[in-house]
Amino acid sequence: MDEMKNLNPACIWKNFHALTQVPRPSGHLEKVQQFLLDFAREAGVEAVKDSGGNIIMRKPATPGMENRKAVVLQAHMDMVPQKSPESTHDFEKDPIETYIEDGWVHAKGTTLGADDGLGVAAIMAVMEAKDLKHGPVEGLITRDEETGMFGANDLPADVLHGDILMNLDSETWGKFVIGSAGGIDINSELGYQEVANDREAALKVTLKGLRGGHSGLEINEGRANANKQMVRFVRKAVAEHGARLATWHGGNMRNAIPFKAEVVIALPQGEVEPVKKLVADCKVLLEDEFKTIEKNIEFFAEEVAKPATLVPVEIQDNLIDAIYACHDGVVRQIPVYPEVVETSSNLAIIDIEGGKAAFKILARSSREDMKEYIVETIASCLNMAGMKTVTSGSYGGWDPNPDSEILNLLKKIYKEQNGTEGIVQVDHAGLECSIILGKYPGMDVVSLGPTIRSPHTTTERCEIASVEPFWNLLKQALEEIPAK
Repeated sequence: MDEMKNLNPACIWKNFHALTQVPRPSGHLEKVQQFLLDFAREAGVEAVKDSGGNIIMRKPATPGMENRKAVVLQAHMDMVPQKSPESTHDFEKDPIETYIEDGWVHAKGTTLGADDGLGVAAIMAVMEAKDLKHGPVEGLITRDEETGMFGANDLPADVLHGDILMNLDSETWGKFVIGSAGGIDINSELGYQEVANDREAALKVTLKGLRGGHSGLEINEGRANANKQMVRFVRKAVAEHGARLATWHGGNMRNAIPFKAEVVIALPQGEVEPVKKLVADCKVLLEDEFKTIEKNIEFFAEEVAKPATLVPVEIQDNLIDAIYACHDGVVRQIPVYPEVVETSSNLAIIDIEGGKAAFKILARSSREDMKEYIVETIASCLNMAGMKTVTSGSYGGWDPNPDSEILNLLKKIYKEQNGTEGIVQVDHAGLECSIILGKYPGMDVVSLGPTIRSPHTTTERCEIASVEPFWNLLKQALEEIPAK
């Protein structure tokens, strides 16, 4: 806090710092839920935890502004728990350590949680402020957005009273998002009977140091997927050096491009050195293929104790084929917004060990028919390998409304305050707006926020200079919300 306490606006930065001290990884939100309830009580505003585990705060209108349209400010309380290999951070217990460098707030070896801690901090600042002028305001802070938008999906349809929804989970200052992609989780599994290991040696092969990133916002940047790159090595090791697969672990978050994959292979003793050379050759190849994108590729092999069992040959070969063939990346752009990705998939997690293979893929599309297309494409591929494929967590896209009243108000104020036009866009990232709109279809919706880069990675950072103008815009917008 020694550095952050000097940043402006203090009302947001002090709340964000307080959030960094409260563990809040997705799936473990009891502490932050209580923290938010305690905060509201101290701020003197009403707060409840709804049946979906969301926190809802309510602040009455400034006297004389009771007739204004009611506003819901919305953000999510959870953060993606990613850390560097050398970090000993425990996301369920430890506070996030932050530092400032070159005008950005960073975390030490972990995700920062600015996604969406800054949105939560802004809601807190509004709730505790004594000098703001506004109509009725509600703060909706949802749970477990990052793992499947569970809080929004479980939001009751009768707890919000707002006419306008301002989602505070966008990540580029000066851009107003009016539409986003829908998504769906694709889960494939295959059970198998392990077989005895008849090879003399074993290697653990690790690919790491990739940039990873947000599987929606950064899926179009050509970043390397650790699972898709590892399979190229594994196939060669099997085909050319008699290797056999024992285990595979790659990726750890469904909505993050996997930056690390690790396999254990068994092989004849005489093939150990040739396979080590193959690993080195693969590293050189990847560095050349991704030379303008990936700068810290680590690809290495270590001799390890011989595993007792292996994946059966036929299952192994089918899984390798499936990983190779499974679509990963952009399918196509939106025809009427050609700069925006329409449909994509992320081969996020692969776990093969102990008689079970499990793949997790997050597919996204702003069209329901194309979402169905990519699901069927991937399911067809994985089913041919004998895997059982199911889907879950489906949410629809958010259809853009360029004539939105709140959008036009924000654009007007943005130009007054900053002297330039704001940018209106549709995002490929999933936002909770579509789900909330499904429950409250009459709301006028827009998404905005300060600038955050590399969310879902250990290089996540927030641009300090973007937070104060974001706060200034939010304050004036609340003051100028029209009457009902």
